[in-house]
Order: sequence, then C-alpha cells, then structure tokens
Amino acid sequence: MFHLFVEYLPVLMFAALAIMLFSGYPVAFLLGGLSITFGLIGFSVGTFTLIEFFNFVPRAWGGAAENLVLVALPTFVFMGVMMERSGVANDMLYCCQVLLRRVPGALALAVTVMGTILAAMTGIIGASVTMMTALALPTMLRQNYSHALATGTIAASGTLGILIPPSIMLIIMADLLSISVGTLFMAALAPGLLLATCYLVYISTIAKIKPEVAPPLPAELLYVPKEELPSLLLKSFIPPVFLIAFIKGSILFGFATPSEAGAVGAFGALFLGWVKGRLNWEFLKGVCEATGLTIAMIFFIIICATAFAYVFRSLGGDDVVEGLVFGAGLDSWGLLFLIMGIVFVLGFILDWIEITLIILPVFTPMVVGLDFGDHVGGEEMIFWFTILVAINLQTSFLTPPFGYALFYLKSIAPAEVKTTSIYKGIIPFVILQMSVLALVIWQPNITLWLPRIVYD
Repeated sequence: MFHLFVEYLPVLMFAALAIMLFSGYPVAFLLGGLSITFGLIGFSVGTFTLIEFFNFVPRAWGGAAENLVLVALPTFVFMGVMMERSGVANDMLYCCQVLLRRVPGALALAVTVMGTILAAMTGIIGASVTMMTALALPTMLRQNYSHALATGTIAASGTLGILIPPSIMLIIMADLLSISVGTLFMAALAPGLLLATCYLVYISTIAKIKPEVAPPLPAELLYVPKEELPSLLLKSFIPPVFLIAFIKGSILFGFATPSEAGAVGAFGALFLGWVKGRLNWEFLKGVCEATGLTIAMIFFIIICATAFAYVFRSLGGDDVVEGLVFGAGLDSWGLLFLIMGIVFVLGFILDWIEITLIILPVFTPMVVGLDFGDHVGGEEMIFWFTILVAINLQTSFLTPPFGYALFYLKSIAPAEVKTTSIYKGIIPFVILQMSVLALVIWQPNITLWLPRIVYD
C-alpha cells in the first residue's frame, strides 16, 4: 500500500490541484503551495530532498525573469491595453459595423471581424471580450438579436487572440519547447484565420436561414454618407490595421524579433493614442498600471507553474504519465487522439496557462517520438503538434465551469442575458473549433505551408 502511495504521489498532486481549483483561490498560490506541500510529502517518503527546493530559484530566474523571449510579453500587453483605452479599438468596431451594416447578421459579423483584428493586436482575451461586450452587445440586444448568437459570437471572437499571432500563448509555448517563435507564428496564422472564416460563414448562414436570430438593421442605423466613408476608413481603420500588418510582417519574414516588433507596436499604439488626443499623464499611468498588473499575474503563474512542474517530475510524474498513456496499448494515432482528448477535458477545469506550462512539456516529447509515416515527421512535427494543442486550448475559454471568456462576458452583460443563453450560444463555436482541429490533424499542410514557403 505504501509503495502504491509513493508511486502515484504525482497523480495525487495533480488531483489535488484539480480539486482545489474549485475553491476559487488564485491559481498561482495553489501551484506554489502544492509544490511546497508535495515536496515535503516527497521528502517524508524519501523521493524528494530538501535541497531541491533551492532549484526553484534558478529555474524561475532562467525560465521567466531572465528569458529574452518573454521580453515581448509586456510590449504586446501594453499595445493591447493602449488600443482599448484610447478608443482606437472602439472606432475600429464602429467602422466594421458601418461597412457591414447591410449584410445579414451585420452586427455579429462586425464583432467577428473586430475580434480577428484585436487578436492580431494582442493576446489579452479579457480585454477583447469585455470591450466587445460593452460596445456591441447592447446594440445587438436592441436590434432583437438572439441572446445565444450575440453572446456566443462575442465570446468566441474574443478568444481568437489565443491563436492568431502575436499570441502571448504562442510566445510562452515556443519558449517552453525551445522552438522558433517566428516559425510558430507562421504555423498558427492559417489555422487562426481559417477559424475566423468559419465563424463568419456560420453567422452568415444562420442569419439567412433564421433571420429572426439576427434581424436586418434598419436603414437609418449606422448610416454614414458615402462621401464620409473614405475619411472614416482613413481615421479609424487603416492606421491600426497598417500597424498590425507591419508588426506581423516583420516577425513572419524575419526582419525583427518578437521583442523588437512588440516595442514598435507599443510605440505605434502610443502614437495612435496621442493622435486621438487621449494621451496625458493620468491616462498613461492607468495604462501602465493595467499592463503591469497583467504581466505580474502572467509571470507569477509562470514562476509557480515552474515550481509545480519541477516537483511533479521529481516525484516521478513523467514516468507515471508515460506509463498510463503507453499502457493503453494504442498506436501513434490513438495516442495523439488520447492526448487531444485529455487537453480538451482539462480545458473544462484549467486555464490555458496551467495546461500549457504543466501538460505541454510532458506530452510533447512523447508525440515527437511517435511515427505518423508520410503524414508528418521530422522537425515539422513539433510545430504541428503545438498548433494542435493551441487550437484545442482555445476551447478552454468557452467551456464551463471555468470558461473565462464566459465569466468576462457575464460580468458586464445586462441582467436580461441569462447564463443558459451564454452556454447555449458557445456550443456551435466549440463545434467549429473542434472541426478546425480535426481538419488540421487531417491536413498538416494547413499549418506548415507558410513556414515551408518562407524557409524554402
């Protein structure tokens, strides 16, 4: 009995984390506290030494504080916060609504386009969802949009930032796996845009089949004379889109590193905020404080997750997971689908940061060692698998009980919008996400063609 307890101590450690997440206690404190607790338990049973606690510091320093790849995170977060608070993002959403106002499902389509553009600005899901909820949801409800379609569109579109570069998640993934950030960005671009296209097609189709869920807008709503459209585009749409294209292009084609491009993006957002006339000391102070709080949260979780992963592995967690996975007697494809299923289920109870930092380093070495024949292989396999995990993780923002996009949306949505409507609204979008995941598994070229073109 004692031998089984020692052998499955890593499983108990992970189970304790899953259970304690329901307490609502901050995840970073849970990860750090469990690391120390199970390290002491491991010491008491002879599988962990106290001197190993000192390894937390160099791993946290080298893995986060001193990591040059993660330098890009603060600049991209600053750019997103500046775009949102200066009103640049608000003007872009209005411009999208004006351009699409005569199309069936116009408001929902505008939200999706805006979500795609915001995703290219920053990977801050909370900012995207809350901003679009505050700006677009009241208008959609006034136009008698279905609560389910309106909330589902906002929540799903707001999560595109986790996949479309420059994504904070992709930067962290690239650092964890010691692979090129630029190549990973290129691999994620096509699947991200494909997913956004699927959202647009679904909304257009449902608006035509069931006009009552997305009623046509009255002619006078969002009307702008044709002679004023060029000025609207020039002021509200073209500058931020040009900035995004410049940043993405410089990274994808190797002209700049992500940290350099992020610095340019932060300066560009600062300049656009100045053009809007919003730039003053108090405003800039608020943006910097919001950026600092967001970055502190991300790095605190990274540091505590590093400690958690170290203790988990020291207790034999890697061996337990490998034994469970390979003990299932599955072939390479079966193991891949099993891992995808595990990641999907974990998305119901864990945030993408925890899943990425804890699960990805465990599963990736297994997958790289599998044989998929002529389907995919070599160095490309790690990029393909990483993108599969990234697409899968996007569902973690939408699936209850811990779908953070749903929390953000519900927190500022009018009281008339029920939680059941929000849950009902995200179902079609989760199905679309799983469909794109299956498509990328079936056709790896969707994610690998752009890196091949650039480097060949």
